[in-house]
Amino acid sequence: MADIPDIFRAELALPDLAATAQLAGRIAPRLRAGDAVALWGDLGAGKTTLARDILRALGVTEDVPSPTFTLVQTYETAALTVAHYDLYRLKSSRELFELGFREALDDGAALVEWPERAPEYLPDGTLHLRLRIEDGGRAVKITGPSRWDGIA
Repeated sequence: MADIPDIFRAELALPDLAATAQLAGRIAPRLRAGDAVALWGDLGAGKTTLARDILRALGVTEDVPSPTFTLVQTYETAALTVAHYDLYRLKSSRELFELGFREALDDGAALVEWPERAPEYLPDGTLHLRLRIEDGGRAVKITGPSRWDGIA
């Protein structure tokens, strides 16, 4: 498969929480309505931490729990509404539709943990962040539309 020129790709070491927060600080101001950020990775890879840091960078000051049991938490920020999804407990990808995913994208942006549970619902322009534990810290492989160039 040939490389598609409008795709941004990067890999980045995240040796500590500060590096994760810095990445979140570069992602947050670029989010706009219709954006989905897919957070891939095993348990403990840092998906919730990165989602929380993106929300903090958008000005969320309230508690940001993992939506593991609620499946979705919605936050109003000065810039846009952001829905934080955790799909780990989905029994069927159809449940994402039932959780108002399309409406969330119409109204704002979505952060999606465990996107492999419903990949067919992710929009074409999704920013994919594949997190992994590496060398005592974390690393991330980033792919998405070229407008994300510069976040790594």
